[in-house]
Amino acid sequence: MPDLLPLFPLNVVAFPGMSVPLHIFEERYRAMVRDLLAHPDPAGRLFGIVAIREGYEVGSHETKSMYRTGCVVQLSTVEEYDDGRFDIAAVGRHRMRVMGTEASAPYLRAEVEHLLDDATPSVDTARAAARALAAFGDYREMVSALRGDEVMSGGLPRDPELLSYALAATASLTLRERQQLLESPTTAERLALLRRMMLQEVRAMRAVPSLPATEVARTGWNPN
Repeated sequence: MPDLLPLFPLNVVAFPGMSVPLHIFEERYRAMVRDLLAHPDPAGRLFGIVAIREGYEVGSHETKSMYRTGCVVQLSTVEEYDDGRFDIAAVGRHRMRVMGTEASAPYLRAEVEHLLDDATPSVDTARAAARALAAFGDYREMVSALRGDEVMSGGLPRDPELLSYALAATASLTLRERQQLLESPTTAERLALLRRMMLQEVRAMRAVPSLPATEVARTGWNPN
């Protein structure tokens, strides 16, 4: 039976294993944070993040439509201000699919189906991870050369599933591209799609080397 979770539509795609910092100022989401904090077990302080397909996060022009596939996240850190606002961080747990929504609470809630990748190691997944890492190396080298500074440095997970999400969060991709990656049903397919996306970006940067890398590669990862 689907679980009922608080739902937070945002103009970002959240990924398992990745941290999402958020500034909470709307009263409905303040109420959501307060309800989460009232849960006695920190492991149960879960909510869902889905990307907005059309509309906005706040204001009178609210979300008109949203993607059905999102990410279950766990509230990890909270800083409360005197006026009731919060700065929070949430860590992605696993993918989910929204089966239905209801608005009886001050904030939106959703019945969700939990989506888990197959954790069984396979030759195909290991090969896809190696090829995606090699493509990322070329991609990072090209972006660093165009910007004149080393970018996207640091260690990456060795686990193929976490690697796929780390690369999806790190590479400069559009929201739609990130959503495609989140919706990929298996780790191997996600890594293969990532490789194609990064190779396409490298070809674009080589074809138009006079443009800044940020313009060629379009948008950057911004979890706010």
